[in-house]
Amino acid sequence: MVYLSQPIFQPASLPFQQCHASTLVEAPNSDLLAAWFAGTCEGHPDVAIWLARFRKGKWDTAVKVVEVPGIPLWNPVLFRDRKDRLWLFYKVGPTIPAWTGAYLRSTDGGFHWSSPTYLPAGLLGPAKNKPITLSNGDILCGTSAETWQSWTCWVEISRDEGESWQRCGPIAWPVQPADLQTPVSAFREEPQHQRILPDSYPGVIQPTLWEYEPGRLKMLMRATRQVGFICQAFSEDSGRTWTAPEPTALPNPNSGLDAVRLADGQLALVFNPTQDARSPLAIALSQDNGVTWPFQRLIETQPGELSYPSIIQTSDGLLNLTYTHQRSGIQHVTVDVEWVRSK
Repeated sequence: MVYLSQPIFQPASLPFQQCHASTLVEAPNSDLLAAWFAGTCEGHPDVAIWLARFRKGKWDTAVKVVEVPGIPLWNPVLFRDRKDRLWLFYKVGPTIPAWTGAYLRSTDGGFHWSSPTYLPAGLLGPAKNKPITLSNGDILCGTSAETWQSWTCWVEISRDEGESWQRCGPIAWPVQPADLQTPVSAFREEPQHQRILPDSYPGVIQPTLWEYEPGRLKMLMRATRQVGFICQAFSEDSGRTWTAPEPTALPNPNSGLDAVRLADGQLALVFNPTQDARSPLAIALSQDNGVTWPFQRLIETQPGELSYPSIIQTSDGLLNLTYTHQRSGIQHVTVDVEWVRSK
């Protein structure tokens, strides 16, 4: 069995106070790349995107790869396409509802990056979790919008290797309270820099997706605490149309999650298995396309914030994941399927 856990960096070694929303990809040479946003606090004008490389068993010193002076950056997402290009998607904007989507690309495994490309208004790129390449060659990004009185999922699809995009959806919670008056967009409370998440409404965001048969897709979504459970939706037409979200049996405390379909067809899911807090953090396995998750194991249990995981299966068959550790660090964990099943 394999279980390895290590921080990507020591908090005192880098010039920021908080970090969050990590993402992970395997480069063509088998190095791992991780990215996250960091600065004074989430939403502060100094927040930028940082990147680190894992090679020869250790993480190199992280570097700042993109910033916009005076405007915070958010939720980077790394992706490797069929041409072995690496993409670093991210969002730019003073608030979440005002996001503009952007990306960098690399053709040398992430050693050098292009200048930023900004997506047209209305397109964001992936909200939190990695895109997938479908069996027909389409690239599909799971995305979402967090606006006043509504959190809703969408997908963005490219048929031409990322040169143009089509937005499909919405994938929206079917019932909205008629008398809802509370703003539902997250905001920061000064001076403590505490991010407030209103929970008095039903909504879903930040989908993670996989294709289980040609053209047949499933997504899992983060949900507000009024819903209280991870939600799911299905597509039978390569992501062009979707069923309405419905809750699964897996709890969710309004926190991010991520899943990956393994080479043998199993699914691995990383999430907070509670309705109350962003701790503990667990990994689960399903052998029936996410209908049941009989194998679950806790990764970390200490109080505080253990959140926003990203998970991939690398070419050696191992599961690699990263997550926010108390908003001051990013943790990297490597396990094999046997470790998850052994409890």
